[in-house]
Amino acid sequence: MKKNTLEMIVGLFMIAGLLAFGYLALQLGEVSFLSSSSKYILKAEFDNVSGVKKGAAVQIAGVVVGDVSKIELGKDELAVLSLQIDKGVKVPSDSIASVKSQGIIGDKYIQLSLGGAEKILAEGAVLTETESAIDIESLISKFAFGSAK
Repeated sequence: MKKNTLEMIVGLFMIAGLLAFGYLALQLGEVSFLSSSSKYILKAEFDNVSGVKKGAAVQIAGVVVGDVSKIELGKDELAVLSLQIDKGVKVPSDSIASVKSQGIIGDKYIQLSLGGAEKILAEGAVLTETESAIDIESLISKFAFGSAK
């Protein structure tokens, strides 16, 4: 009888451990069907998004409020980023999205500068006020070869 009880306790412990592991894997893996309800998508059109990768952070005043979920080439040969933003964050229609770098050679991220308009962007809306990435290599080459003024 003691052996059956011990085996039952070990079995329940293993099942609880596997369930906890599965839950953590789904939460940390950000499975889309579990986390999509807490975020919405905005799109932003840029001339140049050099260095921005899928999964890059979206920040407002240095606070991460989302991430880049998709990068594609849109109409007029503009780069279109799909930004997943937390639902609690309201983005006014006159906001500006900028490609920034963490340090001189750090990772690229998207900085949102919120505007003052009363109209709030709905899901799927497009931010057209953007500032593209600065191409450091071309700036250095212009300076080094004397074409910078």
